[in-house]
Amino acid sequence: MTTSNQITPGMTLNIDGKIYRVESSVKVTVAKGPPFVKTKLRNLITEELIEKSFKPDQIVQEVSLVERALEFLYPEGKEYLFLDVGNLEQVQVPSSILGNKIHFLKEGIQVKAMFYGDTIFAVELPQFLEIMVVKTEELPVEDASGEGNKSAVLETGAKMSVPLFIESGDVIKVDTHAHEYIQRV
Repeated sequence: MTTSNQITPGMTLNIDGKIYRVESSVKVTVAKGPPFVKTKLRNLITEELIEKSFKPDQIVQEVSLVERALEFLYPEGKEYLFLDVGNLEQVQVPSSILGNKIHFLKEGIQVKAMFYGDTIFAVELPQFLEIMVVKTEELPVEDASGEGNKSAVLETGAKMSVPLFIESGDVIKVDTHAHEYIQRV
């Protein structure tokens, strides 16, 4: 068992049936009254950040999340179907867990997923992906000076700003964390 004095940032705790990641933990001693441990916790499902205080030596339930490799197959309604590479089972991931990451999903992409039991809590894309541009904004001749950016639509449906020399059919390298163009491949 883990006590509140052992709480450190990065730990995963089960509090009232909800899974939280510890963002910060500070031991507070006050002149009048007993000391306590003040924490900031992030709910892994809703991404909500809460503050919670614990009594010293209060028992807390630490949980360990299991990281598994998943391969994206296809969207199915409001959920997305993945293949668990380890045991070859299909896993459905709700769009609420994926958030804006759905804009970079294409068939065959491998992602890291964090599980607690059979419940998935987070999906992490590779930092860089190579994605084809399917449509670019047409610019008038007087605007095509070679400087600046234009809007492009990628094969995954994502919209992003790219340099003027990028055309439809080009494959580009994209930073999925910053949602930025990196280079033409």
